Amino acid sequence: MFDAKSRYAGQPQDHWVDREGRPRTYLRLREVPPPVQPRRDDPVHVVADGDRLDRVAWQHLGDPELAWRLCDANGALEPDELTAVPGRRLVLPIDPTRQAR
Repeated sequence: MFDAKSRYAGQPQDHWVDREGRPRTYLRLREVPPPVQPRRDDPVHVVADGDRLDRVAWQHLGDPELAWRLCDANGALEPDELTAVPGRRLVLPIDPTRQAR
């Protein structure tokens, strides 16, 4: 249903039947994980004036469509807040096995 890189890939699905008896499929709620607490050796990106999250994702993750991983790693519900303030240090989710603490 979703591309393998999508934040919704692998998300549990559920079904219900509407008033006309038609089955409908929907995704269950995806909870945003808590932000990762950065470690001293974690790779970071220091936000520069004019940075865009899709470009940061392309630069560090190789794909602009993975910007959602930057949001998850940094606890952001609003993507633009991550690049709004120059000098902010963004944790880069280079290791996909690393769990939030």
